[in-house]
Amino acid sequence: MKIIIAGDGKVGAMLTRQLSAEGYELTLIDANLKVLESTEERYDIMAVQGNCASMETLEKAGVREANLLIAVTNADEVNLLCCMTAHGLNPDIHTIARIRNPEYTDQVYKMRNLFALSMMINPEKQAAAEIERLLKYPGFLKRDTFAKGRVEIVELRVESGQKLCNTALNDLNGIVKCKILVCTVIRNGKAIAPDGNFVLLEGDRIFVTAPAENLTMLLKNLGIITHKVKRVILCGGGRVSFYLAQALIKNGIGVQIVEQNYDKCLQLANLLPQASVIHGDASREFLLDNEGISDCDALVTLTGMDEMNIIISLYGSSCKVPQIITKLGRLENNTILDALPLGSIISPKELCCNNIVRYVRAMENQTGAALTVHSIADGQAEAVEFRVDENTLHCGEPLRNLRLKKNVLIVSITHGASLEIPSGNSSFVKGDTVIVVTGADRVLYQLNDIFAD
Repeated sequence: MKIIIAGDGKVGAMLTRQLSAEGYELTLIDANLKVLESTEERYDIMAVQGNCASMETLEKAGVREANLLIAVTNADEVNLLCCMTAHGLNPDIHTIARIRNPEYTDQVYKMRNLFALSMMINPEKQAAAEIERLLKYPGFLKRDTFAKGRVEIVELRVESGQKLCNTALNDLNGIVKCKILVCTVIRNGKAIAPDGNFVLLEGDRIFVTAPAENLTMLLKNLGIITHKVKRVILCGGGRVSFYLAQALIKNGIGVQIVEQNYDKCLQLANLLPQASVIHGDASREFLLDNEGISDCDALVTLTGMDEMNIIISLYGSSCKVPQIITKLGRLENNTILDALPLGSIISPKELCCNNIVRYVRAMENQTGAALTVHSIADGQAEAVEFRVDENTLHCGEPLRNLRLKKNVLIVSITHGASLEIPSGNSSFVKGDTVIVVTGADRVLYQLNDIFAD
């Protein structure tokens, strides 16, 4: 499949890395020659310098032969024009545009046929939705949803003194008193596929598959005390803060936004009259103290600088804030970050890329394509959801009789309205949905890719 990526920024670079690793034929467009040359040296791609919205540049990039165009420049208008121009040159091409400005959201959705859009993505809105979900269950570092919200893979950190600490996985069900499955463990920055004899240690991060209705019971039985979030401090007044504040206010949660730019403060105050907007530097300890950081239920750091977000989150941790969520644009130093008390880490570009990769794989394999794709364990593993169809092998056979490829684990089977954390006696039939966890070095395009025979 031939794919054109317009824009070599954070999202463009992440897509280039992931899609080139999966073997797609990529052409990257950007106006900055130095950035292009740097990317071209690292990956097996073709690079074209120029304005991605111009016919001439798109012709050079081979738009007439391309199957998909992904427009992720920093300008919404350029992304829209790029998709329209590409469709004019190649009516069969699929187009994906990143649209970040809240003013365009409804307009672009209603006029998506006119703009020739196959898909619209908004990383900031996705990040806000993810943070809102985390605030509902303060004990989890991360939550990924499957089976239309009925199954979740949640991330927990093993702390000293917790029931999880120094416990073998075979003994977990007696502690949590509900059916769960630990599918991956991160220890010292490395992802491990554990067996039943694996003993959890302090500092481990575990990824647990559980039915959504069991999450509260899971936290309670693990002795992880949580309380309903009533007041949240948001540091940074960007788009993520706007979308998140909207959702929190709708749910009756008090919101304080700290923003350094005065004009942006005025804009937020007009758009969000129920929020408390504070003009000031969120990295100043006295300001956060004056705003009651020690008494708030959650602190979310959403400035445009990773370093500032980390510093503010560390201060929030020292103030014993019950829940901390840190937005990061770069996730390259996972081992270092893992040692810091930053709470949940959110990456808008990662959320955005997961959705695009799922779309690409669905194009590649129209029959039996993944329903949901989530990158977990710091990108070292993937959780993928498939529907069992008439082409799926081994239907009705007990899982204990199946030969799966190395590092592949079936973690959930949904039969209609009922959900099962599988055992060796479990099986799947046509119409079921199956969630599989595998190493990030293997791409699963369809469910049959998990079988060794």
